[in-house]
Amino acid sequence: MATNSRFERSKITTGNVAFSSSRTTIETAFYGNNVRKVIDLKEAYEMAKSSTGTILTDMPVFEPEKIGLPEGAKTLLFNDGETVGRFAGARIILGEEGVDEADYAGLLREAVYGTRYKNMLHTEAYIGLDEDFMVKANLLVPETYENTLYNWLLNFQYINKMYDEMYGKSRVLENEPDLFILSDPDWRDPRYPNGIAYFDPEHNCAALLGLRYFGEHKKGTLTIAWGVANRNGYAASHGGLKRMIRKDGETHVMGIFGLSGSGKSTLTHATHEGKYDVTVLHDDAYIISTENGSAVALEPSYFDKTQDYPLTSKDNKFLITVQNCGATIDADGKMVIVTEDIRNGNGRAIKSKLWAPNRVDKMEEPIRSLVWLMKDNSLPPVLKLESPVLASVMGAVLASKRTTAEKLLGNVDKNALVFEPYANPFRTYPLKQDYEKFKTLFEDNGVQCYIINTGHFLEKKIPKEVTIDIIEKIVDGEAIFKEFGNISNIKTMDIEGFIPDFGNKEYLELLIKGMNNRLTYIQSLKKAKGGRDRLPEEAEAAIQKLIGEQRQ
Repeated sequence: MATNSRFERSKITTGNVAFSSSRTTIETAFYGNNVRKVIDLKEAYEMAKSSTGTILTDMPVFEPEKIGLPEGAKTLLFNDGETVGRFAGARIILGEEGVDEADYAGLLREAVYGTRYKNMLHTEAYIGLDEDFMVKANLLVPETYENTLYNWLLNFQYINKMYDEMYGKSRVLENEPDLFILSDPDWRDPRYPNGIAYFDPEHNCAALLGLRYFGEHKKGTLTIAWGVANRNGYAASHGGLKRMIRKDGETHVMGIFGLSGSGKSTLTHATHEGKYDVTVLHDDAYIISTENGSAVALEPSYFDKTQDYPLTSKDNKFLITVQNCGATIDADGKMVIVTEDIRNGNGRAIKSKLWAPNRVDKMEEPIRSLVWLMKDNSLPPVLKLESPVLASVMGAVLASKRTTAEKLLGNVDKNALVFEPYANPFRTYPLKQDYEKFKTLFEDNGVQCYIINTGHFLEKKIPKEVTIDIIEKIVDGEAIFKEFGNISNIKTMDIEGFIPDFGNKEYLELLIKGMNNRLTYIQSLKKAKGGRDRLPEEAEAAIQKLIGEQRQ
């Protein structure tokens, strides 16, 4: 089996990587006599349907039997209160500067003690959908949060005979214990009014306290799983991956990295109007082998925004559950959802695996290209990066705008450019490890790298159709790249209406400002978190060279 579930008594000791104060406190909560285990997906559906506050719509789940649900299953709607997005400020990661396990040990014990007054529900799922990489995860939630449990089982792989057999044959990950996630959304502590997401990544456990939003449970689980993957030779990937086979049989596998709202899901699922035979791995969570460039999906279904899907959208046929959306009764007397973020921002839904007609759980063919999706008005629609160092460092300074998927406190400029390395705010290990893994893909595996701007160039919005056309030209080998000003190792493509004018002083200053901001960010990593995320000197030097060449 991939992760270790049981240990010989002689190995239950402080010398075993599975045991720490945090891990032991969290895991022990799963064995109380107030805990009931729920593994069957059909039972979880019935419990969620009956949970107080759930709205049973009249929207049928498409082919429910194929995804483990009972015949006649309907789409369930459940809404949170004020908070409808992830809160980065809640994350506490053991191992980072200033995070001492002893400071949180008592808080964890008190949180677990508080669960004795509640009936708790324990479930299990697999993260990773191929024998190359599978880990077992456990979730504990209070009764009344049956929708959280149900969504978690839908988002990850619920346990059945097929996946049990696959897990039994899967590659053993040495010194990796099963994942344990304790959740108590009703937990309150005046010191943490917005809750905490506490991670002990070295011991594969977490406590989500005072956090209702399902996205915290999804990404909290992935946080730990990505850490396991990182320790075992994979590059953790927050993005989409698709295979496009041309009419002449040429195959192109492309990874598309971007934050929520950047267009990664839209681009991953684009069908290209039949130009290619398109196969999708996933649009949010996967891992890439640095050994051979193959990739494994971590989840079967899709946790997608509902903002761009009106009620009549054909894509809504594949909804299983919906969160933080409205409801109304239509002209036929049917209960239906109200999407397009009318109720609030960041309305969400879990879509069935069947949404992508050609879906696989492992991409055997090595990746040929990686795309960093950015929203930066100093950049044209596409750039090609021709140096492995520059390709990796530009992923480490991936720039975008804040989205409704985040909970923001205080006077935060929602339009400000922010940097999120490799579009992954869920890292629990030093950033250098991601930098080196992606550099290896570019240097040793021959992966090509592109930046695609899905926001504005100067004041002009870049249409989705332009972006898709760029991808198709890359896949067809028809992309003609030219010099990007005086800058070496970066090329661009002439696209009418979006051609940078290097003779324009204002544009040049805007471009230099954007790169200077990246340089400042890289330099800030030397001090932030005690320098835990500092990058190699070659990364800073690459940006400095780029800025110097722009000024020539």
